[in-house]
Amino acid sequence: MIQAAIVGVGLWGRNLVTAVQGSPLIRFVAGATRTPAKASAFSKTHAIRMAGSYEEILKDPALQAVVLATPHSRHCEQILAAARAGKHVFCEKPLGLTRQEAADAAEACARHGVTLAVGYNWRFQPALQEMRRMLEDGRLGKLLHIEGNFCGPSAYRFAREHWRHDREEAPAGGMTGRGVHLVDAMLYLAGKIDTVSAQSCRLAQDFGVDDTTSMLFRFKGGATGYLGTVIATAETWRMQVFGSKGWAEVGDVEHLTTWKMKLCLINPENVTQKREPEVIRFPHTSTERAELEHFAKAVMDKRGIAVPGGDEVHNAAVLEAIVKSAEQGVTQRIS
Repeated sequence: MIQAAIVGVGLWGRNLVTAVQGSPLIRFVAGATRTPAKASAFSKTHAIRMAGSYEEILKDPALQAVVLATPHSRHCEQILAAARAGKHVFCEKPLGLTRQEAADAAEACARHGVTLAVGYNWRFQPALQEMRRMLEDGRLGKLLHIEGNFCGPSAYRFAREHWRHDREEAPAGGMTGRGVHLVDAMLYLAGKIDTVSAQSCRLAQDFGVDDTTSMLFRFKGGATGYLGTVIATAETWRMQVFGSKGWAEVGDVEHLTTWKMKLCLINPENVTQKREPEVIRFPHTSTERAELEHFAKAVMDKRGIAVPGGDEVHNAAVLEAIVKSAEQGVTQRIS
């Protein structure tokens, strides 16, 4: 049983704590947050001892791991401090806002022998895992293109002074809160991205971050991709994978549930036949519980998850390239 501390007890931090109630692998016993009074009732309900600071958490010898649900710009400095203290780290996405700071965080954890994981919970969706198997075993044929969007009314949810409206905290609008999930899913299916061309702007309000962001990708393996994230509209998301033998699609309004998948394959006997897609359903899965238990098992096995040169670092490099492309109006190659 991994004894962990939750750092940041806002909406998502509470969701993570609730997800692992009764888990035989990980338990939250401590916490720290910027506004302790707001977390008082929650911490009592879940028997979480609230510390006075993050530094106090890191000095506690009874704690093996910290789970960071904090503002994006604080992730890497908090990871570096945890690594120096010998604490394993699960960090909410994105790992960092630049390739360099993300790489430094991953390298520090590897150097100090602690496990680092990042909260890309979509990888634990059975539908996404089945998509990957279909590419690997050839049922979808050669991967040609992936496209998707992740949209919603995020721009309207927070007051003007909230950190999520800070352009330094959330560059390229909905990318840090939403789009990086699609990027990670694409990396999981198609491998690393070679180039990106992006545009990003604010259209709906006179303050805050960009609300309309879109980009084109070219993967190192040759496939192409498109991603859009609009955070001043109604909730929706979708991802469609096109192979030379057919396509598979996931998407709906709610993403914190077990996805179903649509599958449509070419009839090799009559390639012009228009076929209705098959709808495939999967057993219920809590992806938040799955990702945290996966982290706990990795801690017990003394192995890394987010490692130097891995997808989590590459995702940060993609985010940085998107921001630069949108600012400069030119295609960016990802180092």
